[in-house]
Amino acid sequence: MEKHISLLLCLVLFIFSISSSLHETEARKHSKYKPAPIMSLVPRSLYDQIFIHKDNNACPAKGFYPYEAFVEATRSFPRFGSVGNSWTRRREVAAFLAQISHETTGGWATAPDGPYAWGLCFKEEVSPQSNYCDASNTQWPCVPGKSYKGRGPIQLSWNYNYGQAGRALGFDGLQNPELVANNSVLAFKTALWFWMTEQTPKPSCHDVMVNRYRPTKADRAANRTVGYGLVTNIINGGLECGIPGDGRVSDRVGYFQRYAQLFKVTTGPNLDCENQRPFS
Repeated sequence: MEKHISLLLCLVLFIFSISSSLHETEARKHSKYKPAPIMSLVPRSLYDQIFIHKDNNACPAKGFYPYEAFVEATRSFPRFGSVGNSWTRRREVAAFLAQISHETTGGWATAPDGPYAWGLCFKEEVSPQSNYCDASNTQWPCVPGKSYKGRGPIQLSWNYNYGQAGRALGFDGLQNPELVANNSVLAFKTALWFWMTEQTPKPSCHDVMVNRYRPTKADRAANRTVGYGLVTNIINGGLECGIPGDGRVSDRVGYFQRYAQLFKVTTGPNLDCENQRPFS
C-alpha cells in the first residue's frame, strides 16, 4: 500500500513539474506582449488624437506608423519617458512626438484641424538634394550607390548616423539604409536612438528634456540655454538656429505647444533657438 502511495505521489509531482515548466515557457513566450510602460503615458486614444491625419490618403506614410510599432520600439529604450516626475515624463514624450511630427509633417497653414495635426505623414525625404554622404568620415564609409537621405520619424540622415544607429540597433545601416523606411518598428527605434544618445559636444535630447544636462562653458558662450529650443539645436541647429523668426523652428514650437496641451503639461522656457549658435 505504501509503495503504491509513493508511486502515486511521484507521478503527481512529475505532472506538476511538467505543468510548471510549460507555464514558464508560455510566460517567456508571451512576455513581450506585456503592456509597455509608455502605454500609461500615451494610450492608444491619445496617440490617435495626436496623429489625427497620419493615415490620410494624402500622406505617403499611410499605415506605416501604427501605435503598436511605437510601443514596441520604446521597449528597447526603457529610460524614455520614465525619468523624473509625471510632469517631466509627459513633457519629454510630448517634446519627442512634436519633433518627429515636424520632421514628417504634411501640414500647411489652412490644413484641416490646423497645421499641427499632420505629423507622421512622410516616412522618407522627398527629392533630396544629395545622397548625404560625408566622404571625409572614414569610420562610417558610404556604400557606393546608397543614399543616406532622411528616413523614419526623426528623418535619420548622413552615413555616420546610419552607421551608428545600425550598430546600436543590430542592422547594417550603411549597407541597408532603406530598412528605416521599410520597417515600422525599426523606424521608431532609430528616432528613439537619436533622441536618447549623446553625441559630443551635443548632449542627448533626453537629458535636456529631463533636466539632467548642465550647459558647458561653450554652451553658455553660445547662449545654448536648456529647453525645447536646445533640442531643436541638437537635431538641426546648423540650418535652423541663430535665425530670427525661422519658420521651421516656429513649426516645431507649434507642434510642441499643441501636444503639451494634450498631455496637460506646460512647455517650459526657451522654446526656440533663434538666439543660440549651432553646435560646431
